[in-house]
Amino acid sequence: MIRTAIAFGLTLVVAAPASAREGRMPRHVGECVVTHVRAVETRLEDGVTHEALAGSGSAVRFTNGGYQVSYETVPAVEASRRGDPVRMCLTSVPQDCPPGDNRGRNYRVTNLRTHGSWRLPDAEHMCGGA
Repeated sequence: MIRTAIAFGLTLVVAAPASAREGRMPRHVGECVVTHVRAVETRLEDGVTHEALAGSGSAVRFTNGGYQVSYETVPAVEASRRGDPVRMCLTSVPQDCPPGDNRGRNYRVTNLRTHGSWRLPDAEHMCGGA
């Protein structure tokens, strides 16, 4: 996002800070954005009661639409809370995926409140998998 302003007859062009990229996911390996935790969840829930299944792994949702999941319980994810600011960086993108199957992107996330970090994929399976 570029902002312009006219001051003393001059046009100033100012690039918006990284936080202005809140509404989107990182698009290129190495790109980072600041977003917020929307929800901390478990990987699975009971199909009848919809209660979280403890010990089934960690999952986290972000306000920019991002999602990460692990079969393991991740302490840094579990320490996060709704609204926490995080820095999300795209670390890898799978190659040779079927058209339309974008699963398997990996992200490094650092919680800016707790300073805890984790690296997780956006899905339980890589593209082309189950």
